[in-house]
Amino acid sequence: MLHHIELYVSNLERSERFWSWLLGQLGYEQYQRWADGVSYRADGTYIVFVQAELRYMDVPYHRKRVGLNHLAFRAASREQVDALTDALQDRGITLLYAHAHPFAGGERHYAVYFEDPDRIKVEIVAPA
Repeated sequence: MLHHIELYVSNLERSERFWSWLLGQLGYEQYQRWADGVSYRADGTYIVFVQAELRYMDVPYHRKRVGLNHLAFRAASREQVDALTDALQDRGITLLYAHAHPFAGGERHYAVYFEDPDRIKVEIVAPA
């Protein structure tokens, strides 16, 4: 079982706006807060967002380099995926693979794909 994930972000305020809404939709609650970070918890697993130090931000994140490619979350239903898709678009968030949505991962994989403010890919997957 996964205990926690910690992500360093380029702009904590911007990332917090994005992730607090999204994680709230998925059942996470704010867990901890300090000057340079915030975390959210659900079912014993938590996700931490920490402001990256300026001296380490000379090379921007890219999901196709070595390291994290994406985070995938379970949705409660296809209806939740659809509702989140609408809400993401209302918020001006561009969907990835929109031409194949909601089956971009295959005909049996109902999901929505998008990026966070630092271009980390996020996937929300409906139950099979």
